[in-house]
Amino acid sequence: MAVYTKIYNKDILYINNKFEIDKIISFKGIKQGIENTNYLLKSKKNKFILTIFEKRVSKKEIPFFMKLMDQLNTYKINCPKPIKNKNGNYQINIKNKTGCIVSFLDGKDKKSLNQKNCYEIGKMIAQMHLSTNKIKLFRKNSMGIKNLNPLFNSIKFKSKKFTNLEKFLKINFKDIKKKWPKKLPKGIIHGDLFIDNIFFKNNKLSGVIDFYFAANDYYMYEIAICVNALCFDKNKTKFSINKKKVKNLIRGYESIKHISLREKNSLNILCRGAAMRYFLTRLYDYTNTPKTALIKIKDPREYYQKLVIHNNLKTYKDYLN
Repeated sequence: MAVYTKIYNKDILYINNKFEIDKIISFKGIKQGIENTNYLLKSKKNKFILTIFEKRVSKKEIPFFMKLMDQLNTYKINCPKPIKNKNGNYQINIKNKTGCIVSFLDGKDKKSLNQKNCYEIGKMIAQMHLSTNKIKLFRKNSMGIKNLNPLFNSIKFKSKKFTNLEKFLKINFKDIKKKWPKKLPKGIIHGDLFIDNIFFKNNKLSGVIDFYFAANDYYMYEIAICVNALCFDKNKTKFSINKKKVKNLIRGYESIKHISLREKNSLNILCRGAAMRYFLTRLYDYTNTPKTALIKIKDPREYYQKLVIHNNLKTYKDYLN
Protein backbone atom coordinates (compact mmCIF):
# COMPACT_ATOMS: atom_id res chain seq x y z
CA MET A 1 0.00 0.00 0.00
CA ALA A 2 1.13 3.55 -0.71
CA VAL A 3 -0.02 7.00 -1.84
CA TYR A 4 0.85 8.11 -5.36
CA THR A 5 -2.51 9.63 -6.35
CA LYS A 6 -4.02 12.38 -4.20
CA ILE A 7 -7.80 12.60 -3.76
CA TYR A 8 -9.99 15.37 -2.36
CA ASN A 9 -13.49 15.90 -0.94
CA LYS A 10 -15.04 16.07 -4.42
CA ASP A 11 -13.63 12.60 -5.15
CA ILE A 12 -15.22 11.26 -1.96
CA LEU A 13 -18.58 12.71 -3.06
CA TYR A 14 -18.14 10.96 -6.40
CA ILE A 15 -17.43 7.65 -4.62
CA ASN A 16 -20.50 8.03 -2.41
CA ASN A 17 -22.63 8.61 -5.50
CA LYS A 18 -21.25 5.47 -7.17
CA PHE A 19 -21.60 3.04 -4.25
CA GLU A 20 -24.48 2.19 -1.94
CA ILE A 21 -22.39 2.67 1.18
CA ASP A 22 -22.73 4.92 4.22
CA LYS A 23 -21.70 8.54 3.78
CA ILE A 24 -17.91 8.84 4.02
CA ILE A 25 -17.02 11.38 6.69
CA SER A 26 -13.21 11.07 6.63
CA PHE A 27 -10.41 9.66 4.50
CA LYS A 28 -6.69 9.19 4.97
CA GLY A 29 -3.86 7.93 2.75
CA ILE A 30 -2.12 4.72 3.82
CA LYS A 31 1.66 5.03 3.51
CA GLN A 32 2.84 1.41 3.93
CA GLY A 33 3.72 -0.66 0.88
CA ILE A 34 4.94 0.20 -2.59
CA GLU A 35 2.50 -0.83 -5.32
CA ASN A 36 -0.89 0.95 -5.39
CA THR A 37 -2.47 4.04 -3.86
CA ASN A 38 -4.65 3.23 -0.83
CA TYR A 39 -6.94 5.25 1.39
CA LEU A 40 -8.82 4.38 4.55
CA LEU A 41 -12.40 5.62 4.23
CA LYS A 42 -14.58 6.02 7.33
CA SER A 43 -18.33 6.44 7.76
CA LYS A 44 -20.08 6.68 11.12
CA LYS A 45 -20.47 2.89 11.30
CA ASN A 46 -18.03 1.32 8.87
CA LYS A 47 -14.56 1.45 7.37
CA PHE A 48 -13.52 0.71 3.79
CA ILE A 49 -10.32 0.63 1.77
CA LEU A 50 -10.14 2.53 -1.52
CA THR A 51 -7.43 1.21 -3.85
CA ILE A 52 -6.32 3.16 -6.92
CA PHE A 53 -4.30 0.90 -9.20
CA GLU A 54 -0.94 2.20 -10.35
CA LYS A 55 1.77 1.17 -12.81
CA ARG A 56 2.24 -2.57 -12.17
CA VAL A 57 -1.42 -3.59 -12.29
CA SER A 58 -2.99 -4.04 -15.72
CA LYS A 59 -6.58 -2.78 -15.98
CA LYS A 60 -7.71 -5.94 -17.74
CA GLU A 61 -6.46 -8.09 -14.84
CA ILE A 62 -8.33 -6.24 -12.07
CA PRO A 63 -11.52 -8.38 -12.45
CA PHE A 64 -9.39 -11.45 -11.63
CA PHE A 65 -8.34 -9.98 -8.26
CA MET A 66 -11.89 -8.86 -7.43
CA LYS A 67 -13.47 -12.22 -8.30
CA LEU A 68 -10.73 -14.06 -6.41
CA MET A 69 -11.27 -12.14 -3.17
CA ASP A 70 -15.05 -12.42 -3.55
CA GLN A 71 -14.87 -16.19 -3.98
CA LEU A 72 -12.31 -16.64 -1.19
CA ASN A 73 -14.85 -15.02 1.14
CA THR A 74 -17.38 -17.72 0.17
CA TYR A 75 -14.80 -20.34 1.23
CA LYS A 76 -14.40 -18.61 4.63
CA ILE A 77 -10.90 -17.29 3.88
CA ASN A 78 -10.78 -14.06 5.82
CA CYS A 79 -9.78 -11.36 3.35
CA PRO A 80 -11.20 -8.04 2.13
CA LYS A 81 -14.48 -8.40 0.21
CA PRO A 82 -14.85 -6.26 -2.93
CA ILE A 83 -17.91 -4.04 -3.01
CA LYS A 84 -19.92 -3.67 -6.22
CA ASN A 85 -21.00 -0.21 -7.34
CA LYS A 86 -24.57 0.72 -8.31
CA ASN A 87 -23.98 -0.62 -11.82
CA GLY A 88 -22.99 -4.02 -10.47
CA ASN A 89 -19.29 -3.57 -11.25
CA TYR A 90 -16.30 -3.74 -8.90
CA GLN A 91 -14.39 -0.96 -10.64
CA ILE A 92 -14.74 2.81 -10.89
CA ASN A 93 -12.78 5.44 -12.76
CA ILE A 94 -11.08 7.93 -10.45
CA LYS A 95 -8.40 10.47 -11.40
CA ASN A 96 -8.24 8.76 -14.83
CA LYS A 97 -7.22 5.54 -13.12
CA THR A 98 -9.09 2.40 -12.09
CA GLY A 99 -10.16 2.09 -8.47
CA CYS A 100 -12.11 -0.28 -6.25
CA ILE A 101 -13.49 -0.38 -2.72
CA VAL A 102 -13.16 -3.37 -0.42
CA SER A 103 -14.33 -4.09 3.11
CA PHE A 104 -12.04 -3.21 6.00
CA LEU A 105 -10.33 -6.20 7.62
CA ASP A 106 -10.11 -6.19 11.41
CA GLY A 107 -6.73 -6.57 13.07
CA LYS A 108 -3.29 -5.25 12.23
CA ASP A 109 0.11 -6.50 11.14
CA LYS A 110 2.79 -7.46 13.67
CA LYS A 111 6.29 -6.04 13.73
CA SER A 112 7.75 -9.48 14.31
CA LEU A 113 6.47 -13.05 14.25
CA ASN A 114 7.03 -15.88 16.71
CA GLN A 115 7.08 -19.60 15.90
CA LYS A 116 3.39 -20.04 16.77
CA ASN A 117 2.47 -17.21 14.38
CA CYS A 118 4.43 -18.96 11.61
CA TYR A 119 2.55 -22.21 12.29
CA GLU A 120 -0.79 -20.37 12.05
CA ILE A 121 0.27 -18.69 8.83
CA GLY A 122 1.30 -22.05 7.36
CA LYS A 123 -2.17 -23.46 8.15
CA MET A 124 -3.87 -20.43 6.63
CA ILE A 125 -1.81 -20.68 3.40
CA ALA A 126 -2.73 -24.36 3.03
CA GLN A 127 -6.43 -23.59 3.59
CA MET A 128 -6.19 -20.82 1.01
CA HIS A 129 -4.51 -23.16 -1.51
CA LEU A 130 -7.20 -25.81 -1.01
CA SER A 131 -9.81 -23.10 -1.63
CA THR A 132 -8.17 -21.59 -4.70
CA ASN A 133 -7.88 -25.09 -6.16
CA LYS A 134 -11.68 -24.98 -6.50
CA ILE A 135 -11.77 -21.50 -8.05
CA LYS A 136 -11.86 -21.52 -11.84
CA LEU A 137 -9.86 -18.38 -12.51
CA PHE A 138 -6.52 -17.94 -14.22
CA ARG A 139 -3.85 -15.26 -14.28
CA LYS A 140 -0.29 -15.78 -15.52
CA ASN A 141 2.27 -14.76 -12.90
CA SER A 142 3.69 -11.54 -14.38
CA MET A 143 6.36 -11.58 -11.66
CA GLY A 144 7.26 -15.24 -12.13
CA ILE A 145 10.95 -16.00 -12.61
CA LYS A 146 10.56 -16.53 -16.37
CA ASN A 147 8.87 -13.15 -16.79
CA LEU A 148 11.49 -11.02 -15.02
CA ASN A 149 13.73 -10.30 -18.04
CA PRO A 150 12.14 -6.89 -18.84
CA LEU A 151 12.48 -5.85 -15.19
CA PHE A 152 16.10 -7.05 -15.06
CA ASN A 153 16.96 -5.16 -18.25
CA SER A 154 15.28 -1.96 -17.02
CA ILE A 155 17.58 -1.59 -14.00
CA LYS A 156 20.33 0.93 -14.65
CA PHE A 157 23.63 0.44 -12.84
CA LYS A 158 24.69 4.07 -12.92
CA SER A 159 28.25 3.88 -11.66
CA LYS A 160 31.26 1.57 -11.73
CA LYS A 161 30.86 0.74 -8.05
CA PHE A 162 27.82 -1.37 -9.01
CA THR A 163 29.77 -3.53 -11.49
CA ASN A 164 30.17 -6.43 -9.03
CA LEU A 165 26.46 -6.28 -8.14
CA GLU A 166 25.45 -6.38 -11.80
CA LYS A 167 27.72 -9.40 -12.36
CA PHE A 168 26.32 -11.14 -9.26
CA LEU A 169 22.76 -10.58 -10.48
CA LYS A 170 23.46 -11.83 -14.00
CA ILE A 171 25.15 -15.03 -12.81
CA ASN A 172 22.41 -15.81 -10.29
CA PHE A 173 19.53 -14.92 -12.60
CA LYS A 174 20.88 -17.20 -15.33
CA ASP A 175 21.48 -20.08 -12.90
CA ILE A 176 18.04 -19.77 -11.27
CA LYS A 177 16.23 -19.82 -14.63
CA LYS A 178 18.26 -22.84 -15.72
CA LYS A 179 17.45 -24.84 -12.56
CA TRP A 180 13.80 -23.73 -12.16
CA PRO A 181 11.64 -26.82 -11.45
CA LYS A 182 9.03 -28.19 -13.83
CA LYS A 183 5.59 -29.67 -13.24
CA LEU A 184 5.17 -29.04 -9.51
CA PRO A 185 1.63 -28.87 -8.07
CA LYS A 186 0.18 -25.47 -8.88
CA GLY A 187 -2.86 -23.25 -8.57
CA ILE A 188 -3.70 -19.71 -7.49
CA ILE A 189 -1.28 -18.31 -4.91
CA HIS A 190 -1.35 -14.99 -3.03
CA GLY A 191 2.15 -14.23 -4.29
CA ASP A 192 3.05 -11.43 -1.87
CA LEU A 193 2.58 -12.68 1.68
CA PHE A 194 4.70 -10.19 3.58
CA ILE A 195 4.32 -9.48 7.27
CA ASP A 196 2.35 -6.27 6.58
CA ASN A 197 -0.20 -8.24 4.52
CA ILE A 198 -1.03 -10.62 7.39
CA PHE A 199 -3.28 -9.33 10.17
CA PHE A 200 -3.58 -10.47 13.78
CA LYS A 201 -6.18 -9.64 16.41
CA ASN A 202 -5.66 -10.54 20.09
CA ASN A 203 -2.51 -12.36 18.93
CA LYS A 204 -4.53 -14.66 16.64
CA LEU A 205 -4.36 -14.57 12.87
CA SER A 206 -7.38 -12.60 11.64
CA GLY A 207 -6.88 -12.45 7.88
CA VAL A 208 -4.87 -11.55 4.78
CA ILE A 209 -4.90 -8.47 2.54
CA ASP A 210 -3.40 -7.23 -0.74
CA PHE A 211 -4.08 -9.90 -3.37
CA TYR A 212 -2.85 -7.80 -6.30
CA PHE A 213 0.03 -10.15 -7.12
CA ALA A 214 -2.13 -13.28 -6.92
CA ALA A 215 -1.58 -15.60 -9.89
CA ASN A 216 -1.36 -19.22 -10.95
CA ASP A 217 1.99 -20.64 -9.93
CA TYR A 218 3.58 -23.42 -7.87
CA TYR A 219 2.12 -23.76 -4.37
CA MET A 220 5.65 -24.31 -3.10
CA TYR A 221 6.71 -20.97 -4.58
CA GLU A 222 4.29 -19.38 -2.10
CA ILE A 223 6.11 -21.18 0.71
CA ALA A 224 9.43 -19.90 -0.66
CA ILE A 225 8.16 -16.31 -0.75
CA CYS A 226 7.04 -16.73 2.88
CA VAL A 227 10.36 -18.21 3.98
CA ASN A 228 12.04 -15.07 2.65
CA ALA A 229 9.48 -12.62 3.95
CA LEU A 230 8.61 -14.14 7.34
CA CYS A 231 11.36 -16.51 8.50
CA PHE A 232 14.43 -14.27 8.70
CA ASP A 233 15.56 -12.35 11.78
CA LYS A 234 17.21 -8.95 11.61
CA ASN A 235 20.01 -7.73 13.85
CA LYS A 236 20.79 -4.10 12.95
CA THR A 237 21.39 -4.41 9.18
CA LYS A 238 22.18 -8.14 9.11
CA PHE A 239 19.65 -10.84 8.23
CA SER A 240 19.82 -14.49 9.27
CA ILE A 241 17.44 -17.35 8.52
CA ASN A 242 15.41 -18.63 11.48
CA LYS A 243 15.06 -22.35 10.80
CA LYS A 244 12.61 -22.87 13.67
CA LYS A 245 10.25 -20.41 11.97
CA VAL A 246 10.68 -22.22 8.64
CA LYS A 247 9.95 -25.56 10.34
CA ASN A 248 6.80 -24.19 11.99
CA LEU A 249 5.57 -22.55 8.79
CA ILE A 250 5.87 -25.88 6.96
CA ARG A 251 4.46 -27.90 9.88
CA GLY A 252 1.41 -25.63 9.92
CA TYR A 253 0.98 -26.05 6.17
CA GLU A 254 1.34 -29.84 6.28
CA SER A 255 -1.22 -30.08 9.09
CA ILE A 256 -3.73 -29.13 6.37
CA LYS A 257 -2.16 -29.97 3.00
CA HIS A 258 0.54 -32.49 2.02
CA ILE A 259 3.85 -31.29 0.52
CA SER A 260 5.39 -33.81 -1.88
CA LEU A 261 9.05 -34.85 -1.88
CA ARG A 262 9.57 -33.14 -5.27
CA GLU A 263 8.21 -29.89 -3.81
CA LYS A 264 10.47 -30.16 -0.78
CA ASN A 265 13.51 -30.83 -2.96
CA SER A 266 12.69 -27.67 -4.92
CA LEU A 267 12.61 -25.38 -1.89
CA ASN A 268 16.14 -24.00 -2.30
CA ILE A 269 15.83 -22.98 -5.95
CA LEU A 270 12.35 -21.55 -5.32
CA CYS A 271 13.71 -19.49 -2.39
CA ARG A 272 16.53 -18.23 -4.60
CA GLY A 273 14.03 -17.27 -7.29
CA ALA A 274 11.75 -15.52 -4.82
CA ALA A 275 14.71 -13.59 -3.40
CA MET A 276 15.77 -12.58 -6.92
CA ARG A 277 12.24 -11.37 -7.73
CA TYR A 278 12.12 -9.01 -4.74
CA PHE A 279 15.73 -7.95 -5.11
CA LEU A 280 14.98 -6.80 -8.67
CA THR A 281 11.71 -5.00 -7.86
CA ARG A 282 13.30 -3.20 -4.93
CA LEU A 283 16.30 -2.17 -7.03
CA TYR A 284 13.92 -0.83 -9.66
CA ASP A 285 11.79 1.06 -7.11
CA TYR A 286 14.89 2.43 -5.39
CA THR A 287 15.95 4.15 -8.60
CA ASN A 288 12.56 4.98 -10.17
CA THR A 289 10.08 6.03 -7.46
CA PRO A 290 9.21 9.75 -7.64
CA LYS A 291 10.35 11.84 -4.68
CA THR A 292 6.81 13.28 -4.39
CA ALA A 293 5.28 9.88 -3.58
CA LEU A 294 4.23 9.46 0.06
CA ILE A 295 6.06 6.18 0.39
CA LYS A 296 8.82 4.44 2.26
CA ILE A 297 11.14 2.68 -0.20
CA LYS A 298 12.20 -0.80 0.93
CA ASP A 299 15.93 -1.48 1.00
CA PRO A 300 17.03 -3.83 -1.82
CA ARG A 301 20.11 -4.89 0.18
CA GLU A 302 17.89 -7.07 2.37
CA TYR A 303 17.21 -9.40 -0.55
CA TYR A 304 20.83 -9.38 -1.65
CA GLN A 305 21.70 -10.82 1.78
CA LYS A 306 18.90 -13.38 1.58
CA LEU A 307 19.95 -14.51 -1.88
CA VAL A 308 23.52 -15.00 -0.64
CA ILE A 309 22.23 -17.06 2.30
CA HIS A 310 20.16 -19.29 -0.02
CA ASN A 311 23.19 -19.74 -2.26
CA ASN A 312 24.93 -21.33 0.73
CA LEU A 313 22.07 -23.76 1.42
CA LYS A 314 21.18 -26.74 -0.77
CA THR A 315 18.84 -29.41 0.54
CA TYR A 316 15.39 -29.23 2.12
CA LYS A 317 16.92 -30.36 5.43
CA ASP A 318 19.27 -27.37 5.36
CA TYR A 319 16.20 -25.18 5.96
CA LEU A 320 15.05 -27.11 9.02
CA ASN A 321 18.21 -28.01 10.97
